[in-house]
Amino acid sequence: MTTPATTVAASRPARSARLGRPTRRPSSDKRRQHIAAYVLIAPFFVVFAAMLVVPLFYSGYLSLFQTKLVGGTSFVGIANYVRAFTDSQFLGGLGRMGLFLVIQVPVMVCLALFVALAIDSGRARASTGARLLIFIPYAVPGVVATLLWGYIYGADFGPITQLFQFFHIHAPNLLSNANVLGSLMNIVTWEFVGYNMIIMYSALRSIPTELYEAAEIDGAGQFRIAWSIKIPSIRPAIMLTVIFSIIGTFQLFNEPQLLSSIAPNAISSSYTPNLYAYTLAFVNHDVNYAATIAFALGFVIMIISFIVQIAQQRQQRRGASE
Repeated sequence: MTTPATTVAASRPARSARLGRPTRRPSSDKRRQHIAAYVLIAPFFVVFAAMLVVPLFYSGYLSLFQTKLVGGTSFVGIANYVRAFTDSQFLGGLGRMGLFLVIQVPVMVCLALFVALAIDSGRARASTGARLLIFIPYAVPGVVATLLWGYIYGADFGPITQLFQFFHIHAPNLLSNANVLGSLMNIVTWEFVGYNMIIMYSALRSIPTELYEAAEIDGAGQFRIAWSIKIPSIRPAIMLTVIFSIIGTFQLFNEPQLLSSIAPNAISSSYTPNLYAYTLAFVNHDVNYAATIAFALGFVIMIISFIVQIAQQRQQRRGASE
């Protein structure tokens, strides 16, 4: 039975809401839940700050100083950055990775897209096994993959050389100055095609099948469906793989570092910007300039990624308006 007192109490929140008055404070249980949530996520923020934010700011701080044998450490402002963007070794590494980006990334992304579309079409036999086989190279550590390909490329002992010698043909030196960049492209493509394929394939599986059925009723073939429905639908996933590939290209380190031991004349200590920063920091012990190179490389990656994203968005808007 409802008494007049309970009716008045129940109508208070509604009346307060109508009059714009503040509602009742969260209960103690709610506060305890909030405190527990902050306590649970606090370790992540502590590790994030200690391992990423603090080193980042410390590297930025180091990049503003210069240490000399005579005179010690002194503040130089942006002088290190001016030196970096006029450094022929750093610019040479950037240019080399720019060429790597222009050739290797389109090949790898197109190959991954082709495989993802082929598997998603359902017409490829043993698609599950093929998906696993293509993804396995990504699970192989980069160091192991480079050692494996280093053995295959070997001019004196590699199987490619032995195969050419079997047919009495002069074997090409895949680790020469002219060929080593292509050899690196091949290793990176082998490693990351499966990874990019999985991203695209996952995006393809999220497309409603009703679109395919409607297109087939209209007489569209598999190529038309892929070109007009599948590829436009997974454009964000393709863009994600492109951005990841741009970042990975300019951060190339393991492959040239390991191959330099068997191709010292083709791969110098400044072959890639990351390798150059490593040499400056741990061989030349110039940590200030190494931090500058790392930050300058970060700026370059950020600018290129931004330009690619803007170009893609403009193309998308142009396609939507047509």
